Amino acid sequence: MRDSGPHESARGHVTGAALYTDDLLGRFPRLLHAWPVCAPHAHAALLRLDTDAALATPGVCTVLTGADVPGEGNTGANRHDEPMFPLEAMHHQQAVAWVLGETLEAAQRGAALVRAEYEELPPILTIEAAIAADSYLSGPHRMVRGDVSALERSALKFEGELRIGGQEHFYLETQCAIAWLDETGGVSVQCSTQHPAEAQEIAARVLNLPRSQVTVECLRMGGAFGGKEVQSNPWVAVAALGAWKTGRPVRVRLTRKLDMALTGKRHPYLIRYATGFAEDGRMEGLRATLYSDGGWSLDLSEPILWRSMFHCDNAYLLPNVELTGYVCRTHKTSQTAFRGFGGPQGMLAIEEILDQAARRLGMRPEAIRERNFYREGNSTHYGQPVKDASRIQRIWDELKASSSFEARREEIARWNADSPYRKRGIAMTPVKFGVSFTATFFNQAGALVLIFRDGSVQVNHGGTEMGQGLNTKVRRIAAETLGVPLEAIRLMPTNTGKVPNTAPTAASAGTDLNGAAVANACSELRERLREVAAALLDCAAVEVQFEQGRVSAPGKEPLPFGRVCEEAYRRRVSLSAEGYYRTPEIHYDPKTGRGRPFYYFAYGAAVSEVELESFTGDCRVRRVDLLEDVGDSLAEVIDRGQLEGGFVQGLGWLTIEELLWDSHGRLATAGASTYKLPSWSELPEVFKVSFLPRATEPGVIFGSKAVGEPPLMLAISAREAIREAIAAFGSGGPVHLDSPATPERIFFAIRAQQEQGGPA
Repeated sequence: MRDSGPHESARGHVTGAALYTDDLLGRFPRLLHAWPVCAPHAHAALLRLDTDAALATPGVCTVLTGADVPGEGNTGANRHDEPMFPLEAMHHQQAVAWVLGETLEAAQRGAALVRAEYEELPPILTIEAAIAADSYLSGPHRMVRGDVSALERSALKFEGELRIGGQEHFYLETQCAIAWLDETGGVSVQCSTQHPAEAQEIAARVLNLPRSQVTVECLRMGGAFGGKEVQSNPWVAVAALGAWKTGRPVRVRLTRKLDMALTGKRHPYLIRYATGFAEDGRMEGLRATLYSDGGWSLDLSEPILWRSMFHCDNAYLLPNVELTGYVCRTHKTSQTAFRGFGGPQGMLAIEEILDQAARRLGMRPEAIRERNFYREGNSTHYGQPVKDASRIQRIWDELKASSSFEARREEIARWNADSPYRKRGIAMTPVKFGVSFTATFFNQAGALVLIFRDGSVQVNHGGTEMGQGLNTKVRRIAAETLGVPLEAIRLMPTNTGKVPNTAPTAASAGTDLNGAAVANACSELRERLREVAAALLDCAAVEVQFEQGRVSAPGKEPLPFGRVCEEAYRRRVSLSAEGYYRTPEIHYDPKTGRGRPFYYFAYGAAVSEVELESFTGDCRVRRVDLLEDVGDSLAEVIDRGQLEGGFVQGLGWLTIEELLWDSHGRLATAGASTYKLPSWSELPEVFKVSFLPRATEPGVIFGSKAVGEPPLMLAISAREAIREAIAAFGSGGPVHLDSPATPERIFFAIRAQQEQGGPA
């Protein structure tokens, strides 16, 4: 484990000195504020838009409409299917125009005075309604291996369906962008985005400018979780258009209520399946259809669906499988990336199926899971060898022992026998998560490293810091590669003018990609300095060593790093270098459903213990034990935080965070008062986190592994523990439990178990 020191912005975070986009307002005199004119219907044709009253309002500068767009008035990242100023409202509160005011209050007053007439149209608000109407954004997509008809000959055959709810990102910092014109006529943007290069592309498209005329910078984000990968683009486009039209800086910042109403969520899913198992619990065949609720536009729904299909195996061998996927079009916000990017929904499905099979076969759920694990030499249903498959069993065995799983299971059984109205459950689930962008071209990164004559260093890379610790890890990589102390390294804000054509900071690949690019640039600089140092030290270049700001060779008096840098400058040796990295050996063909989309797999497992109360369905998480394969951790404290935070976020998704829309398409859970988020009361009473030792990952920067997304799926263990506790109220047979497992769903599931012959 490496000690990375504190988070590089820790002091700024706790003192308030760390700046975010909206903290920069004071830098922009004559700033205008934008506010949307929102459609009151989930689906309606816009017949007329009258802005006269708004324009006559004191403090209103102008109203942005489609007539103002000099380029393409569309912010859709993939399909160009997201008009900035739609003539047909496709979800409740969709913006059809934007008012710019001298103050936010003036813009809000002006927006209230815009008169819009609509013809209301029938909305599609559920996956089932979309299926009935044949309303799809994409699909069918298929992935097949073996002969799925084998399930018809299985000893155990059954069918089922699972409904999985969405999730609100609820990042601390809502969507925000500030745009202004610079002295050359170009457009500059400060914004909260995971993908500055795409924000640059969208702004340039809307303004009909070459991308070189648009510069996008991101200081840092107050959280994102996928919600600012593409969904920051519309707000950037509005700010840029407003600045272009008025010549003044324009700020767009969504309130929490607007952010929840206008931005996409994790995709709800409906999964229908038929499966077959042998008597010993081995899965023999699976046929499944995955329907995701994509909302009104495509967004990233297609690759998210593909990742769901990639991860329908989780850690298990599927010898015969046929997967079909559809993205449904509904009249809701366009659902988008969220931590795990479709993987959690696919993994939840296979865990549901295995538990259902175990209870029908009279097996313990953890036993049927273990029986179906991947083994060395196995490959996935899309043809990728499962490298280090033995780690699944190794993690399983080590966690089972360290968590005292068997003893606690017996203890819980005794406790349940004496407790008619409260029951406990314990469950253990694994995680195998593929790391890389499935869009192969995203798996590249650039960096620009500058060394100054005094030995201080500026590092620029294309990743964005959203609190996850990317810059802390990159700082460590740069310091170790150059052989200087951490204090010598300054991480610069992500800027398209420094590092162009960047990939989004997503897919858990931020450190893998950007860290490797920075190391590449630093290695080149170190080798240049090696020659200079060899001349100063009068030794062979291979003897030169760089460590903690000192440059030395055997038998020689060490030199300060800055001394060597000064000499390099005087000898006209360049002290700046560009770094580049692209992930090797990955490829995937969606036409054949075969390839190697992931560079490696991250593994882990979790044991969760819960206690349920039968009268209310209340759930308490008593204890959680996690064991995660992070390779050689670059920053133990950062990785531990990711594990704990990811698990709790997954726990929220699976238990209490429920998105509800009313019959008119309005989001009913539109704020923290009605959308329940995990808090201190949901934290496990005992929370143990461990890293798998001796787990170096060759070919990845410093032997580390991704840790951003995999922990979220460890929370599936809590859902399965809830199911185990529900079963204890009855005969232990199959438990139907849609997700999230809210107290209401738990209550009715307990009632169903009791009606099947369980305790009163």
